[in-house]
Amino acid sequence: MTHWNEAAVRELAARMEQARMAWKTTTLVNVERATRSPFHILVSCVISLRTKDEVTGEASKRLFSLAGDARELATLPEDTIAKTIYPAGFYNTKARQLRQIAATLVEEHGGRVPPDERALLALPGVGRKTANLVLGLGFGIPAICVDTHVHRISNRLGLVETATPEKTEHALEDVLPRDLWIPINDLMVTFGQNQCHPTSPRCSTCCLADLCEHRGITRSR
Repeated sequence: MTHWNEAAVRELAARMEQARMAWKTTTLVNVERATRSPFHILVSCVISLRTKDEVTGEASKRLFSLAGDARELATLPEDTIAKTIYPAGFYNTKARQLRQIAATLVEEHGGRVPPDERALLALPGVGRKTANLVLGLGFGIPAICVDTHVHRISNRLGLVETATPEKTEHALEDVLPRDLWIPINDLMVTFGQNQCHPTSPRCSTCCLADLCEHRGITRSR
């Protein structure tokens, strides 16, 4: 990790940003750009867990057409929410969580999403990934959202050497300049979906090949 000084990290981010221009923007960033709504970002993030990006986008749109805020969502029956977000993964569980989240927001936060990590983590089904994404995209509060792509790619590159996403989050805080904390998730998720796949990444055409330490890669294209 010795070569990952600030200049190298910024070069990494710049190359990923350039590559991203040829690929689709992630659903959650599209939600942020379209609505600037922490509530919409929170709901879409809950729907997105273990669900393909395109499914998340369409399911979110359908749900927001029925409930645009926490008060409206809290009044929807669970089965209505489940049918609306289907075929998102674990749609019945997510329907229950979404209704509970909405009710908690109404009862404890005046129907608004709180810009506070501890309060977000207290919501049903909300973990560090979701909380940090809401803080970053929803409120512009620097926070590193680590999902499977960020965890995998950070370790492959040699930016960090960690065993869990939570440890990756804390390690990246020491490596990344603060202004990259929010955008790094979208950069790495898009990169992971299109270039640095979980199995057989496209190393031969990768714009980061000369920077990458290729840790843990046993097969590539």
